[in-house]
Amino acid sequence: MIYSVRGKLATTSLNEAIVECAGVGYHCYTTLNTLNALPPAGQEVLLYTVLHVKEDGVTLYGFATQSERNCFQLLTSVSGVGPKGGLAILSQMTPDQVAMSVVSGDYKTLTKAPGIGPKIAQRLLLELKDKMKNAGFSLQAGQVAQAVGQAAAGGNMGEAMSALLVLGYSQSEAAQALAGCGEEEPVQQLIKTALKKLASGR
Repeated sequence: MIYSVRGKLATTSLNEAIVECAGVGYHCYTTLNTLNALPPAGQEVLLYTVLHVKEDGVTLYGFATQSERNCFQLLTSVSGVGPKGGLAILSQMTPDQVAMSVVSGDYKTLTKAPGIGPKIAQRLLLELKDKMKNAGFSLQAGQVAQAVGQAAAGGNMGEAMSALLVLGYSQSEAAQALAGCGEEEPVQQLIKTALKKLASGR
């Protein structure tokens, strides 16, 4: 298996990057997030890769981070989600955002990716919940899960979550923004803190 390629970035297009290594150009399909992270053509790059072998050919997929590579492998391990679907999701979302959607049960955010309908998105949530934990996608995951649990139980956290949903935020965005907040905090303070986090992009 080819784990990574390092070399000069020859060129990029809508969903691919060509990396020249020792005179050989490696054609890597990739995500918009990785393309946005790449330097200008001619500079050295490192892409973490996944080699996909099928009867009709061999395809290489490249990613700017190990986290994105690992998330791609998890997504494509779900029945009905091929490499094209994995790239579509990771072009719309970061691995962290995928993890947050899974933890909070927010399948609607996943459906923003082209080709990912509600049934596939719900299957992703079902199959990835345990896999994400085992694969190390745990940043804030415990706090987010706690926030979701507190919101479901009602109380101040539930009211704050409802308010954020009314304001147009998704459940995963609201849960992430409320993660780490105390259930005993006043509703207005919870909303204020969450909105500050959402505004700063944290």
